[in-house]
Amino acid sequence: MPTSIPHDVADMGLADLGHQRIAWADSNMPVLQSIRERFAKERPLEGVIAAACLHVTTETANLLRTLKAGGALVLACASNPLSTQDDVAASLVRDEGSRPGPSGARTPRPTSPTSTPSSTSIPP
Repeated sequence: MPTSIPHDVADMGLADLGHQRIAWADSNMPVLQSIRERFAKERPLEGVIAAACLHVTTETANLLRTLKAGGALVLACASNPLSTQDDVAASLVRDEGSRPGPSGARTPRPTSPTSTPSSTSIPP
């Protein structure tokens, strides 16, 4: 799903590679696959806002996808630009409908008027 939402990704042209790498990691994470399948049916996180500041990798992309499958609104920000896998970030924006956080974007509600962490949201 292409997105016209503002985002801060090094190169959106890497999204196809990121998609392939996320799928490969997913195939090697059978427990998370099982949880995601169950979550997709049961939606136990419906209405929950899950926020994470983490390394953007193929593994964490699958964690974010699992939370989203459970019905959560997922907010994520990269904890370290040097460890961010740009292809994975591009794929999350393109394929999962990621939306950037307050630095160019939106979050459900800031905790204070001065609270503006850079984040990405993946709507349920």
